[in-house]
Order: sequence, then structure tokens, then C-alpha cells
Amino acid sequence: MADETYEVLAVKYAHNGRQSSQNFIGGDEHDRPMPLDYFVWVIRNDKRTIIVDTGFNPDSGNRRARELTTPVNQALSAVGVDCASVQHVIITHMHYDHAGNNDMFPNACFHMQESEMQYATGPCMCHHTLNHPYEAEDVTGMVRRVYAGKVAFANGDDQLFPGVSVHHIGGHSRGLQCVRVNTARGAVVLASDATHHYAHMNSGRVFPTCDSVSETIAGYGRLMQLAGEKRLIVPGHDPEVLKRYPAYSNQTEGMVAKLDVDKLTI
Repeated sequence: MADETYEVLAVKYAHNGRQSSQNFIGGDEHDRPMPLDYFVWVIRNDKRTIIVDTGFNPDSGNRRARELTTPVNQALSAVGVDCASVQHVIITHMHYDHAGNNDMFPNACFHMQESEMQYATGPCMCHHTLNHPYEAEDVTGMVRRVYAGKVAFANGDDQLFPGVSVHHIGGHSRGLQCVRVNTARGAVVLASDATHHYAHMNSGRVFPTCDSVSETIAGYGRLMQLAGEKRLIVPGHDPEVLKRYPAYSNQTEGMVAKLDVDKLTI
């Protein structure tokens, strides 16, 4: 399978103001503002467009006091993506903020880890500590897609398309996967929640929502193995992404960053 290269975009759709003490197991003695941005990602070339994650829907965002800055379909439209035309969506994991707008993509096949479906529908979901990042309607909606033949499962690493592969990480969620994409600047790794911020991976510390601390920490090494260089790893929720990478256009400044070109700063 000959590799291809892609344009890769980080598309912000929501925000949550937080302190750093809320973002690390054990807190943070240097407590400071450390907000979360919420993203979906676009991978595309002249042969295909792939969406990574679908964000949270307004109802679940409101219940969880998250600020929806731009509805996902509108944010994607701003970069020329018609949701109804998308054929492939990669779900990194089924937490509410990553799999909440699947209905926006009625013609898509959804790609996820089999272990994530097992986890999200299994006995661990009997416990609030483990089920609170999930929305039951999002999970049952994905089960319906399984019955409709619209879900493709991976077990570990899988080459989905030339130049696009998924890799099981675990840790934050039992079936969390990252996405590795060939670009003009190298193989970019969309870490999703394998590292929420650059600071999690850089310090070896762990975000509080976690299925396995040890798998999360091991995942940092796996990200480095896949990327080869730290500069090619893109965290899942860090506002710094929009500062480090150039905007897609003047109109999308502060909302969409191009990840397939070199950073503005290091």
C-alpha cells in the first residue's frame, strides 16, 4: 500500500476554563489557569476526507457546563467539509466530547477499537466513576451503527488508508486509539486524549479521567515511538495547538490550525 500525504486540520469547537490542579492526578502545587479546548480533526487529500472524532452535542455540553464556541458542523463547513458527504470517521474513543455528533455523518463508516466498544458496553459501565465520561445515547447509537454495518473495528494497530493508521494506546479509556498521518512535514500523530496537554506527556503526569494510570504513562512512550519526534505529536485538548500552528485562513484564526506544516514556535 503506497503511502499518500494529507492536509491535517485541528478544528476547535468548544472551550472549558479550568485550573491546572484539576488537570493532574494529585493536583498541581503551582495552580494556574489551564483551560481545555475541544477539537475535531480533518485529514484530507484529493482522494478522500476523513474526520477524526465528532465532538459533543449541545445538550451534553450544557449539562457538563462546557462552552460550545462553534457547532461542529458549522466549524467543519468553514473549512469546506460537508458532513453528509463524509465517508469515513475515526472515533478515538467514545467519551461524550469525542463521539457526540455521530448523526451529523449519516453516510460514514465509523472506525474504532473493538476494545472500546467492549469497555463502553461492559460491566465497567455499572460504576459512575468509569461511566461518567460517556453518554448512553452516544454509545447505543454506535451499537445501532454496528447492526447497520457502519462500524469497522480495529484490534491494536491498523492501516486504514495509504498514509493513515490507527494505534491502540489505552490508559485514558480502555480502547483509546491515536491516529498517525503522513504529511509533508512528517508523520503527524493525533494523540487525542493520550495526552490532553503537552504538559502531560512532557512531565509524565496523568489527567484525572483515567482507566489505567500505568497504560497512560506507557502511552507517552508509544506516542514518541510512532512519531519519532516530539514536534510531530499533537495533544487532544491543549489551546497551545492554535498558537503553535498557523491558522487555516484569516477567517478561521483562533479556530482552525494547519498541522501538516511546521509550527510557528517550538
